[in-house]
Amino acid sequence: MTLPELGDQMVWARLAWGVVAAAILLSLLPVRGMKARGAAVLLAFVAMWLPGPASAAWWLGLAFQQPSALFAALCGVSVWKRFALRPDQQTLPLALAAALVAGGLVLYADAVGALSLGLYPGGFEAPRAPVAGVVLSVLALAVIVRGRQAAAGWAVLLALTFHAVTRLPTGNLFDALLDPLLWLWALARCVALAFAVVSARRRGRAAGAPTS
Repeated sequence: MTLPELGDQMVWARLAWGVVAAAILLSLLPVRGMKARGAAVLLAFVAMWLPGPASAAWWLGLAFQQPSALFAALCGVSVWKRFALRPDQQTLPLALAAALVAGGLVLYADAVGALSLGLYPGGFEAPRAPVAGVVLSVLALAVIVRGRQAAAGWAVLLALTFHAVTRLPTGNLFDALLDPLLWLWALARCVALAFAVVSARRRGRAAGAPTS
């Protein structure tokens, strides 16, 4: 088991939170024009590199620890979309969101003792963790080759490769692919789609109902 150095973890946290903050700023604020978008991204990163408690990353780390590599990669995809003007590429496709929600539920059930699988410690161990990483990388490559949701496939592949090379953020494969904020994002994505499907069905029934 190879764990990353504490200094590397601190650098990662600032960089990753900078990407996350940049994605949130560009998503929520009415930022138009390349210069304005660039200024928003610069502001997000500067806020993370201020010293000590003046850094936003310091407070975010207290509340949420470190972002997973996948969360940072998906936020990077979101930032890329804003600059490349590629609305056709979904940042978090439904299939990936559903897999993250299901995986998070299983990990939580295992952590609280509802299941006895010992999944999280296995994220540190060889050969299980490297084999799982290779399998997931092959699946991500298949998504990229097919060309459907390629941006999300690249995000998964980048996260897995980054973890394999650096062992960041914690040395555990699960921490490279999932964190609480990413899980909540995935859950919100699934719930929003479920509501949209139910609403569409209700509208369809109302439109097809006979009028008196």
